Amino acid sequence: MPKEAIAQIRMDAEMKETVERIYRNLGTTFAEAVRIFAAQSIKEKGFPFVPKDYAVNNTSARGLLKEYASADRRKLEKEAFIKAMAAKHE
Repeated sequence: MPKEAIAQIRMDAEMKETVERIYRNLGTTFAEAVRIFAAQSIKEKGFPFVPKDYAVNNTSARGLLKEYASADRRKLEKEAFIKAMAAKHE
């Protein structure tokens, strides 16, 4: 299947470098790992794994990840996306 869509994510630079090094050492790329994650998510119709803390304290995955989602961050992401698309199509 041709790769014709682009997904953009923002993350801490140190996290990106670390995760890229992990997947490079495993013989693949972070981008390929994201594609695998997406394919498994479709197959499982949700997370393809149980976050480790979930099993310990019975917190939902959404609850575990809520610290990374905030209205301010969502607004910034949306604005950055709109700006990037506008620049791309000027």
